[in-house]
Amino acid sequence: MVNLETELLDHELDPPLILASGILDQTSKTMERIAGKGVGGIVTKSIGKEPKEGHPNPTIVELENGLLNAMGLPNPGIEYFKKELTKLRKSVEEKPIIGSIFASGPEDFSELAQEMVEHGADIIELNLSCPHAEGYGASIASKDDMMVDVIDRVNNTVEEPVLAKLPPSTDIDKKAALAEKGGSDGIVCINTVRAMAINFETREAILGNKIGGYSGEGIKPIGVRCVFEAYKEVDIPVIGCGGITNGRDALEYILAGATALEIGTVFHSRGKEAPKKITDEMKELMKKEDIKDLNELRGDAH
Repeated sequence: MVNLETELLDHELDPPLILASGILDQTSKTMERIAGKGVGGIVTKSIGKEPKEGHPNPTIVELENGLLNAMGLPNPGIEYFKKELTKLRKSVEEKPIIGSIFASGPEDFSELAQEMVEHGADIIELNLSCPHAEGYGASIASKDDMMVDVIDRVNNTVEEPVLAKLPPSTDIDKKAALAEKGGSDGIVCINTVRAMAINFETREAILGNKIGGYSGEGIKPIGVRCVFEAYKEVDIPVIGCGGITNGRDALEYILAGATALEIGTVFHSRGKEAPKKITDEMKELMKKEDIKDLNELRGDAH
Protein backbone atom coordinates (compact mmCIF):
# COMPACT_ATOMS: atom_id res chain seq x y z
CA MET A 1 0.00 0.00 0.00
CA VAL A 2 1.41 3.38 -1.06
CA ASN A 3 0.46 6.49 0.90
CA LEU A 4 0.23 9.78 -1.03
CA GLU A 5 -1.47 11.74 1.75
CA THR A 6 0.24 14.92 2.82
CA GLU A 7 -0.62 17.90 5.00
CA LEU A 8 -0.71 21.45 3.72
CA LEU A 9 -1.38 24.20 6.26
CA ASP A 10 -3.61 21.99 8.44
CA HIS A 11 -5.46 20.55 5.43
CA GLU A 12 -5.05 16.91 4.44
CA LEU A 13 -4.48 16.35 0.74
CA ASP A 14 -4.87 12.93 -0.80
CA PRO A 15 -3.49 12.99 -3.41
CA PRO A 16 -1.29 16.12 -3.09
CA LEU A 17 -2.53 17.37 -6.48
CA ILE A 18 -4.34 20.72 -6.61
CA LEU A 19 -6.12 22.30 -9.57
CA ALA A 20 -4.03 25.35 -10.51
CA SER A 21 -5.52 28.79 -11.03
CA GLY A 22 -6.72 29.65 -14.54
CA ILE A 23 -7.78 26.18 -15.66
CA LEU A 24 -11.44 25.05 -15.53
CA ASP A 25 -12.10 27.21 -12.48
CA GLN A 26 -14.29 30.14 -13.50
CA THR A 27 -17.57 28.65 -12.25
CA SER A 28 -18.63 26.48 -9.34
CA LYS A 29 -19.79 23.77 -11.77
CA THR A 30 -16.45 23.36 -13.52
CA MET A 31 -14.59 23.37 -10.19
CA GLU A 32 -17.02 20.78 -8.74
CA ARG A 33 -16.42 18.60 -11.78
CA ILE A 34 -12.64 18.68 -11.35
CA ALA A 35 -12.95 18.18 -7.58
CA GLY A 36 -14.57 14.84 -8.37
CA LYS A 37 -11.75 13.78 -10.66
CA GLY A 38 -9.11 13.04 -8.06
CA VAL A 39 -7.54 16.32 -6.98
CA GLY A 40 -6.91 17.06 -3.32
CA GLY A 41 -7.78 20.76 -3.54
CA ILE A 42 -8.96 23.56 -5.83
CA VAL A 43 -7.50 26.97 -6.68
CA THR A 44 -10.01 29.42 -8.11
CA LYS A 45 -9.60 31.65 -11.11
CA SER A 46 -7.61 34.79 -10.19
CA ILE A 47 -10.25 37.32 -9.15
CA GLY A 48 -9.99 41.11 -9.02
CA LYS A 49 -12.20 43.83 -7.54
CA GLU A 50 -13.97 44.66 -10.81
CA PRO A 51 -15.01 42.61 -13.87
CA LYS A 52 -12.29 42.41 -16.50
CA GLU A 53 -12.60 41.28 -20.12
CA GLY A 54 -8.99 40.39 -20.74
CA HIS A 55 -6.98 40.66 -23.96
CA PRO A 56 -8.31 40.37 -27.54
CA ASN A 57 -7.97 37.12 -29.48
CA PRO A 58 -5.95 35.13 -30.19
CA THR A 59 -5.28 34.45 -26.52
CA ILE A 60 -3.95 30.87 -26.60
CA VAL A 61 -1.38 29.17 -28.83
CA GLU A 62 -0.56 25.47 -28.65
CA LEU A 63 3.18 24.91 -28.82
CA GLU A 64 5.15 21.67 -29.12
CA ASN A 65 5.74 21.38 -25.38
CA GLY A 66 2.94 23.36 -23.78
CA LEU A 67 0.58 26.30 -24.13
CA LEU A 68 1.26 30.01 -24.56
CA ASN A 69 -1.56 32.20 -23.29
CA ALA A 70 -2.28 35.90 -22.93
CA MET A 71 -5.73 35.87 -21.41
CA GLY A 72 -5.14 39.09 -19.48
CA LEU A 73 -6.79 37.85 -16.27
CA PRO A 74 -10.42 37.95 -17.48
CA ASN A 75 -12.78 37.50 -14.54
CA PRO A 76 -16.28 38.49 -13.37
CA GLY A 77 -15.08 40.53 -10.38
CA ILE A 78 -15.41 39.65 -6.71
CA GLU A 79 -19.08 40.65 -6.30
CA TYR A 80 -20.25 38.13 -8.89
CA PHE A 81 -17.69 35.47 -8.03
CA LYS A 82 -18.76 35.37 -4.39
CA LYS A 83 -21.92 33.54 -5.56
CA GLU A 84 -19.82 30.90 -7.32
CA LEU A 85 -17.59 30.51 -4.27
CA THR A 86 -20.58 30.03 -1.95
CA LYS A 87 -22.01 27.33 -4.23
CA LEU A 88 -18.64 25.59 -4.43
CA ARG A 89 -18.19 25.64 -0.64
CA LYS A 90 -21.53 23.86 -0.16
CA SER A 91 -20.72 21.11 -2.64
CA VAL A 92 -17.01 20.58 -1.91
CA GLU A 93 -16.87 20.39 1.86
CA GLU A 94 -14.01 17.93 2.25
CA LYS A 95 -11.40 19.63 0.00
CA PRO A 96 -9.60 22.93 0.66
CA ILE A 97 -10.58 25.83 -1.58
CA ILE A 98 -7.75 28.23 -2.36
CA GLY A 99 -8.95 31.66 -3.47
CA SER A 100 -6.62 33.29 -5.99
CA ILE A 101 -6.65 37.09 -6.09
CA PHE A 102 -4.86 39.87 -7.97
CA ALA A 103 -4.79 43.64 -7.48
CA SER A 104 -2.60 46.67 -8.04
CA GLY A 105 -1.82 47.39 -4.40
CA PRO A 106 -1.92 46.21 -0.76
CA GLU A 107 -5.31 47.70 0.15
CA ASP A 108 -7.19 46.03 -2.72
CA PHE A 109 -5.40 42.72 -2.05
CA SER A 110 -6.47 42.78 1.60
CA GLU A 111 -10.09 43.64 0.76
CA LEU A 112 -10.27 40.85 -1.82
CA ALA A 113 -8.76 38.37 0.62
CA GLN A 114 -11.36 39.25 3.24
CA GLU A 115 -14.23 38.75 0.79
CA MET A 116 -12.82 35.47 -0.47
CA VAL A 117 -12.56 34.13 3.08
CA GLU A 118 -16.07 35.31 4.03
CA HIS A 119 -17.54 33.30 1.17
CA GLY A 120 -15.69 30.03 1.63
CA ALA A 121 -11.98 30.16 0.79
CA ASP A 122 -9.78 28.17 3.20
CA ILE A 123 -6.49 29.59 1.91
CA ILE A 124 -5.61 32.72 -0.07
CA GLU A 125 -3.22 32.60 -3.02
CA LEU A 126 -1.71 35.95 -4.02
CA ASN A 127 -1.12 36.21 -7.77
CA LEU A 128 1.89 38.51 -7.62
CA SER A 129 3.42 37.79 -10.99
CA CYS A 130 1.12 37.42 -14.02
CA PRO A 131 3.38 37.83 -17.10
CA HIS A 132 0.68 39.19 -19.42
CA ALA A 133 -1.41 41.61 -17.36
CA GLU A 134 0.57 44.82 -16.98
CA GLY A 135 -1.02 47.35 -14.66
CA TYR A 136 -2.76 44.76 -12.46
CA GLY A 137 -0.04 43.89 -10.01
CA ALA A 138 1.80 41.84 -12.60
CA SER A 139 5.20 43.03 -11.41
CA ILE A 140 4.59 43.15 -7.64
CA ALA A 141 6.92 40.20 -7.04
CA SER A 142 9.74 42.15 -8.70
CA LYS A 143 9.36 45.00 -6.20
CA ASP A 144 10.55 43.62 -2.88
CA ASP A 145 9.08 46.28 -0.61
CA MET A 146 5.66 46.17 -2.27
CA MET A 147 5.57 42.37 -2.25
CA VAL A 148 6.31 42.26 1.48
CA ASP A 149 3.75 45.02 2.08
CA VAL A 150 1.03 43.13 0.19
CA ILE A 151 1.70 39.88 2.03
CA ASP A 152 1.88 41.61 5.40
CA ARG A 153 -1.37 43.51 4.81
CA VAL A 154 -3.27 40.40 3.72
CA ASN A 155 -1.79 38.33 6.54
CA ASN A 156 -3.01 40.91 9.07
CA THR A 157 -6.46 41.05 7.49
CA VAL A 158 -7.39 37.36 7.39
CA GLU A 159 -6.69 34.52 9.80
CA GLU A 160 -6.57 31.94 7.02
CA PRO A 161 -3.19 30.92 5.53
CA VAL A 162 -1.68 33.00 2.72
CA LEU A 163 0.32 31.69 -0.24
CA ALA A 164 2.60 33.87 -2.39
CA LYS A 165 2.71 32.75 -6.03
CA LEU A 166 6.09 33.75 -7.43
CA PRO A 167 7.50 34.13 -10.95
CA PRO A 168 10.43 32.04 -12.25
CA SER A 169 13.11 34.55 -11.26
CA THR A 170 16.83 33.89 -11.02
CA ASP A 171 16.72 34.96 -7.36
CA ILE A 172 13.75 32.82 -6.33
CA ASP A 173 15.53 31.90 -3.08
CA LYS A 174 15.67 35.57 -2.08
CA LYS A 175 12.05 36.18 -3.14
CA ALA A 176 10.85 33.16 -1.16
CA ALA A 177 12.73 34.29 1.95
CA LEU A 178 11.25 37.79 1.66
CA ALA A 179 7.75 36.35 1.24
CA GLU A 180 8.24 34.29 4.39
CA LYS A 181 9.50 37.34 6.23
CA GLY A 182 6.41 39.25 5.12
CA GLY A 183 4.18 36.62 6.70
CA SER A 184 3.43 34.24 3.86
CA ASP A 185 2.46 30.77 5.10
CA GLY A 186 3.58 29.08 1.91
CA ILE A 187 5.18 29.64 -1.51
CA VAL A 188 3.91 28.60 -4.93
CA CYS A 189 6.63 28.07 -7.55
CA ILE A 190 6.05 29.00 -10.32
CA ASN A 191 3.74 31.20 -12.35
CA THR A 192 3.88 30.92 -16.14
CA VAL A 193 7.05 32.00 -17.96
CA ARG A 194 6.97 35.23 -19.97
CA ALA A 195 7.25 34.24 -23.63
CA MET A 196 6.01 34.83 -27.17
CA ALA A 197 5.54 33.18 -30.57
CA ILE A 198 5.85 34.78 -34.03
CA ASN A 199 4.26 33.64 -37.29
CA PHE A 200 6.97 33.61 -39.96
CA GLU A 201 4.58 33.95 -42.89
CA THR A 202 2.73 37.00 -41.55
CA ARG A 203 5.77 38.46 -39.72
CA GLU A 204 3.55 39.12 -36.72
CA ALA A 205 3.26 37.98 -33.13
CA ILE A 206 0.59 35.28 -32.88
CA LEU A 207 -1.01 36.41 -29.63
CA GLY A 208 -3.22 39.46 -29.63
CA ASN A 209 -1.21 40.80 -26.69
CA LYS A 210 2.07 39.73 -28.36
CA ILE A 211 3.56 38.58 -25.02
CA GLY A 212 2.06 35.74 -23.00
CA GLY A 213 2.72 33.17 -20.31
CA TYR A 214 4.21 29.79 -21.25
CA SER A 215 2.95 26.74 -19.35
CA GLY A 216 3.20 22.99 -19.73
CA GLU A 217 5.96 20.42 -19.86
CA GLY A 218 8.49 22.82 -21.42
CA ILE A 219 8.79 24.82 -18.18
CA LYS A 220 9.07 21.87 -15.80
CA PRO A 221 12.88 22.06 -15.38
CA ILE A 222 12.53 25.75 -14.47
CA GLY A 223 9.81 25.00 -11.94
CA VAL A 224 11.80 22.18 -10.36
CA ARG A 225 14.85 24.46 -10.05
CA CYS A 226 12.78 27.17 -8.40
CA VAL A 227 11.24 24.75 -5.88
CA PHE A 228 14.68 23.30 -5.13
CA GLU A 229 16.18 26.74 -4.44
CA ALA A 230 13.19 28.07 -2.49
CA TYR A 231 13.00 24.94 -0.31
CA LYS A 232 16.55 25.54 0.94
CA GLU A 233 15.74 29.07 2.11
CA VAL A 234 12.37 28.81 3.84
CA ASP A 235 10.72 26.86 6.65
CA ILE A 236 7.23 27.15 5.14
CA PRO A 237 5.68 24.76 2.59
CA VAL A 238 6.62 25.13 -1.07
CA ILE A 239 4.01 24.13 -3.66
CA GLY A 240 5.36 23.00 -7.02
CA CYS A 241 3.66 24.24 -10.17
CA GLY A 242 4.72 24.13 -13.79
CA GLY A 243 4.75 21.38 -16.39
CA ILE A 244 3.61 18.44 -14.25
CA THR A 245 2.40 16.00 -16.89
CA ASN A 246 2.92 12.56 -15.37
CA GLY A 247 3.77 10.77 -12.15
CA ARG A 248 7.51 11.03 -12.68
CA ASP A 249 7.24 14.82 -13.01
CA ALA A 250 5.24 14.98 -9.79
CA LEU A 251 7.78 12.95 -7.85
CA GLU A 252 10.64 15.05 -9.23
CA TYR A 253 9.00 18.13 -7.68
CA ILE A 254 8.57 16.28 -4.37
CA LEU A 255 12.25 15.33 -4.39
CA ALA A 256 13.07 19.01 -4.96
CA GLY A 257 11.13 19.86 -1.80
CA ALA A 258 7.50 20.40 -2.78
CA THR A 259 4.83 19.67 -0.19
CA ALA A 260 2.00 19.71 -2.74
CA LEU A 261 1.60 20.19 -6.49
CA GLU A 262 -0.60 22.37 -8.68
CA ILE A 263 -1.59 21.05 -12.11
CA GLY A 264 -3.27 22.84 -15.01
CA THR A 265 -2.06 22.54 -18.61
CA VAL A 266 -2.01 18.74 -18.28
CA PHE A 267 -5.82 18.77 -18.53
CA HIS A 268 -5.37 19.95 -22.12
CA SER A 269 -3.02 17.10 -23.04
CA ARG A 270 -4.36 14.23 -20.89
CA GLY A 271 -8.00 15.14 -20.36
CA LYS A 272 -10.17 15.39 -17.26
CA GLU A 273 -8.81 12.10 -15.88
CA ALA A 274 -5.30 13.61 -15.66
CA PRO A 275 -5.21 13.66 -11.81
CA LYS A 276 -6.03 9.96 -11.58
CA LYS A 277 -3.48 9.09 -14.26
CA ILE A 278 -0.74 11.06 -12.48
CA THR A 279 -1.67 9.54 -9.11
CA ASP A 280 -1.57 5.98 -10.51
CA GLU A 281 1.83 6.66 -12.09
CA MET A 282 3.20 8.07 -8.83
CA LYS A 283 2.09 4.96 -6.96
CA GLU A 284 3.53 2.65 -9.58
CA LEU A 285 6.94 4.33 -9.48
CA MET A 286 6.98 4.32 -5.69
CA LYS A 287 6.06 0.62 -5.57
CA LYS A 288 8.89 -0.11 -7.97
CA GLU A 289 11.33 1.59 -5.58
CA ASP A 290 9.66 0.08 -2.49
CA ILE A 291 8.69 3.50 -1.11
CA LYS A 292 5.55 3.35 0.99
CA ASP A 293 5.06 6.99 1.99
CA LEU A 294 5.38 10.07 -0.21
CA ASN A 295 6.61 12.13 2.72
CA GLU A 296 9.80 10.05 2.80
CA LEU A 297 10.81 11.59 -0.54
CA ARG A 298 10.32 15.29 0.22
CA GLY A 299 13.54 17.22 -0.35
CA ASP A 300 15.53 14.03 -0.78
CA ALA A 301 17.40 15.50 -3.77
CA HIS A 302 19.16 18.01 -1.50
